[in-house]
Amino acid sequence: MKFSALDLHPSIQQALDECGYSDMTPIQKQAIVPGRRGKDLLANAQTGTGKTAAFSIPILQKIADNPAELGEGQVRAIILTPTRELARQLDETISRYNLHLGLRVLSVYGGVNLETQQKKLRRGADILIATPGRLIEHITACSVNLGTTEFVVLDEADRMLDMGFVSDVMAILDQTPASRQTMLFSATLSEAVHKLSRHILKRPEKVSAARQNTIAETVEHVVYPVEEKRKADLFAELIQEENWFQVLVFTSTKAQANELMMDLKYDGIEAVICHGDKSQGARRRSIADFKAGKIQVLVATEVAARGLDIQGLEHVVNYNLPYLAEDYVHRVGRTGRAGQTGKAISFVSREEENALDSIERLIGAPIRRIFRKGYEVGNREGLRKRIHKKGPKKRTNKATRTQVIGRKSRKK
Repeated sequence: MKFSALDLHPSIQQALDECGYSDMTPIQKQAIVPGRRGKDLLANAQTGTGKTAAFSIPILQKIADNPAELGEGQVRAIILTPTRELARQLDETISRYNLHLGLRVLSVYGGVNLETQQKKLRRGADILIATPGRLIEHITACSVNLGTTEFVVLDEADRMLDMGFVSDVMAILDQTPASRQTMLFSATLSEAVHKLSRHILKRPEKVSAARQNTIAETVEHVVYPVEEKRKADLFAELIQEENWFQVLVFTSTKAQANELMMDLKYDGIEAVICHGDKSQGARRRSIADFKAGKIQVLVATEVAARGLDIQGLEHVVNYNLPYLAEDYVHRVGRTGRAGQTGKAISFVSREEENALDSIERLIGAPIRRIFRKGYEVGNREGLRKRIHKKGPKKRTNKATRTQVIGRKSRKK
């Protein structure tokens, strides 16, 4: 089904045409029409399925159909999201759809001066994108008025619950009219998500883009068995031999990210880093340079696993497997988006075999192993049995940096 069949406002259709959108994704087919009809939605949609358009286009269309003057601090639509990275991404994406419509779209999140945001909020907003904690601050400061809010979206609801935002979310919803239209989007539909939906949704339309905890079919998954101390060497060799243009690589800790960054610089590979110790401005510049193709590798921790949208990103590398199997889904969801192909590469040490088993059980499929000559490991089955019997070993926070004799990629 094509967007042109929806009879959208000409300004919205023009923006979608300029974005290159023609055919709707499955979640867009299911959600946009009931959303335009004012139905509450309970949507199971993984990242990269086009869910932002699925909930924002109905809102843009309904506001365009019913224009209204904004009073001081008034907000017509709220989109709640768990992280500031995702808030910025939503702002950027929805602003593209709104380009010719000219509605007032704002975003508020932590790490930015509160008073600066207050000044912008005084003029009101047609659409306000916010993290729950920062919006609570603005409610407390009386800089926003939700008494006439017509639409509320909870994006990444499962992660908001995981991060402990449920009380903030409920407090925000208490400030909005009972007559509002509410749309809840979640990558997974846990019992906690269902419980929340029963509290806040009225006779919702249930839509689903895929099975829970699945990954886009366009993503190829591979595993390289490798000793922990050899991962940096293997990564640099693959970048050079496979001629990877852009690579997003995830580590489990900030210390591992810093260590990998040192190794990449030693090999003469252009890379930037994105983790919680970096200032918001530094992280924004790193991501912008990576998106612009100025940098070959972006090294990130879980902070960038959600909300990072890089058009055409083909390679995501798990330098270390995540502690939670569900986070694997969110990491590799950065590639293979909106029908494009992508590749998820994981470096798995013997100590990470149990984590790999959990990931394979979660996604419901085995992941192909590639055994690379020169990077052989010991008896993995024996180690897995010992780990299962004795419990997992404590992981070190700092990877060991090595130099391999004869390695061509090392620079003087």
